Amino acid sequence: MGAPPQHLITTLLGDYWISRPEQLPSAALVRLAEEFGVSAVAARAALSRLTRRELLVSSKAGRRTYYRLTDRAAAVLQEGRQRIMSFGLEPGAWDGRWVMAAFSISEEQRDLRHALRARLRWLGFAPLYDGLWVSPRADADGAAAVLTELEIPMATVFRAEALDLAGMRAPQEAWDFDQLRRTYEGFAAQYAPLLERVRRGVVGASEALVARTGIMDTWRTFPNHDPDLPAELLPADWPRAAARDLFVEIYDTLGPLAEFRVKQIVAAFDPALAELVAHHRTSSILALT
Repeated sequence: MGAPPQHLITTLLGDYWISRPEQLPSAALVRLAEEFGVSAVAARAALSRLTRRELLVSSKAGRRTYYRLTDRAAAVLQEGRQRIMSFGLEPGAWDGRWVMAAFSISEEQRDLRHALRARLRWLGFAPLYDGLWVSPRADADGAAAVLTELEIPMATVFRAEALDLAGMRAPQEAWDFDQLRRTYEGFAAQYAPLLERVRRGVVGASEALVARTGIMDTWRTFPNHDPDLPAELLPADWPRAAARDLFVEIYDTLGPLAEFRVKQIVAAFDPALAELVAHHRTSSILALT
């Protein structure tokens, strides 16, 4: 799937070992990563880096090393999964007001600008102008918290209604609808053959694990580009709902097979721990919200 080893390992732990207090043998995690073409050397290096970043906690028993997610990392993954799984659901009524985040950062603070933009995109904002980001649904308190955390000195968050004035740029023009449509259509074209094979039941356990992780890794990028805009702001025949249906069917249907493959791999190192491996369906993740 091409994901960096650190990201891959946290994704796998989030999908099959979330919030478990037990630790998995490092050899099992390395073997899991090898299913995705990651070398043992790269996987072990990723485990070490994740531990230094305090995303994994480790322990030793004899010559064996064991790992699990830290509580903080598990909480962040839970929050992210709920956001990803709820993305594309039919949104509720919109009151017509926009959340605005306005800020000023000097050109010399490029790293800070990049960090802020990435955080605002994850919250559902897009730049109407360089220092004015907008969203129809984002949490204003969440945006204010990000600006405060990053210590942006010249910033404000407010709500407003846009006036429909000739020659003025509408807030929804912060998004490139043509590009978004092409992205959704590309997603559907990429995964339609897999969906057909899933429905025929011809996907094996190893392929199911890789494919399920791959489609999750692709789908998780959409909230960065499309903030679930209200229906009244969208072009006709918007493809988001169809793309979500495709994602959910593949992800949920492949869950038991993928779980079986993870259990197979973990059982080679610790059969008792293998019995604790579990996958989660979209509905069960949403039920936690």
